Amino acid sequence: MEPKTARITVLIDPGKKLALEKLCAEQDVTPSQVVRRLIRDYLVDNGIAVAKAPSEQPQQRT
Repeated sequence: MEPKTARITVLIDPGKKLALEKLCAEQDVTPSQVVRRLIRDYLVDNGIAVAKAPSEQPQQRT
């Protein structure tokens, strides 16, 4: 089952948005992926434990 997601709205100037979208296209990632990575790294850098989503955790053998 997919984990539920929450929406966050971020306002940036149009020039930065365009540059982000262009770079993301070149790197074959979405802006959402980049923002999620930034948030995860920021939390970890500030000592906040981040639980991985079930889809990111290694599967156990039985």
